[in-house]
Amino acid sequence: MEKKLVYVAMCGDIIHYGHINILNEASKLGEVIVGLHTDRLITSVMRLPILTYEERKRVIENIKGVSKVIPQDSLDQVENLRELKPDYVVHGTDWCEGPDKYLRDRVEEVIKEWGGSIVDIPYTEGVSLDKLNDLIVHLGTTDVRRGALRRMLSIHKHVRVLEAHNGLTGLIVEKTKVNKNGKDVEFDAMWMSSLCDSTAKGKPDIELVDVTSRLNTINEIMEVTTKPMIVDGDTGGKIEHFTYTVKSLERVGVSAIVIEDKVGLKKNSLFGTGAGQTQDSIEGFCEKIRAGKQAQVTNDFMIFARIESLILKQGMEDALKRAKAYMEAGADGIMIHSIDKTGQEIFDFCKEYNKLEQRKPLMVVPTAYNSIYEQDLYNAGVNIVIHANHLVRSAYQAMSTCAKTILEHERSKECDDMCLSIKEILTLVDIK
Repeated sequence: MEKKLVYVAMCGDIIHYGHINILNEASKLGEVIVGLHTDRLITSVMRLPILTYEERKRVIENIKGVSKVIPQDSLDQVENLRELKPDYVVHGTDWCEGPDKYLRDRVEEVIKEWGGSIVDIPYTEGVSLDKLNDLIVHLGTTDVRRGALRRMLSIHKHVRVLEAHNGLTGLIVEKTKVNKNGKDVEFDAMWMSSLCDSTAKGKPDIELVDVTSRLNTINEIMEVTTKPMIVDGDTGGKIEHFTYTVKSLERVGVSAIVIEDKVGLKKNSLFGTGAGQTQDSIEGFCEKIRAGKQAQVTNDFMIFARIESLILKQGMEDALKRAKAYMEAGADGIMIHSIDKTGQEIFDFCKEYNKLEQRKPLMVVPTAYNSIYEQDLYNAGVNIVIHANHLVRSAYQAMSTCAKTILEHERSKECDDMCLSIKEILTLVDIK
């Protein structure tokens, strides 16, 4: 008698006894094939998995009763089901109602085509995936998060980033999400801006805040968050200092640093040519990139080279020449900066950059051209969009208004609508 074919879909990043029970029950029905969610599928609906697809595959393959593991790249399983035509699809009863019921309905509709059926296994009581998920993302956060940005870029190609300058803003980046068209949308990573860090400390953005102070702020954010962090490294300083910075950031779990190809006293690029900024030579900046890459201990950490040619009116040809040279020197990606409010400079750069033989991830900061939608930038070839200073700017405006209101009214009652309640602020860290 020919053995029946049984299909079980799994994420496989967190395996508990409920999953083992489902696989055991499935093996009683016949030969078990597990459709393992790909990294791309998982990150489209939840956090980046702790384990890669290949790591999860090896775990599932070694569970008793599993005959074969194949990739599943859609939640509805349809592509795999039509190819395999299993006799049974086994799943926990958690999809019999609630937000996932549409998936069960879709599977039931499809397997009727060849006479297959669904077997619902009673959901295991006492297992909280939310609690397990919270626990796992906080375990080993340094090693896990350091490589998270590189993995995100390899899976999805597009990363949305928001600045954080202290633990509170880190929590905002970590937990803020909105539901659009039935899908949760959130930030993928956080940007630790030198402008915002300096401003939060009441100091000018001229590399006055030293690396030790920057590391203290980074640690404050890292302690309460899990998403990958990109650090604004200004010019990187002297080469000898830059290698130390790379090692320090890598050790605490930062995913990447961005350094700009300028020399001398750092002045914010948004001032343009009026700030008297000097661009480094290509050779000098390439030497700094090479030194930083040699200082790394792991392959996870990334160094992005920020090109100031468009800001300093050096032209598109110079910007592209530098991009090519910096990548050949070892830069893991390029940030192209512009203060052109139309965004046309960026689109023109993208068009030419995409033609380069050795193309690496491209990062932009659309502060000046913020009328451009993220998707338009992605369509042009941008991989990382950083909203670089909006939390500190919005916070200052709100706090300044609150302070003025108290002075005007000689009490704080009129500020109530501007503020979180005391209960909310006390329980903020528990907000999901």
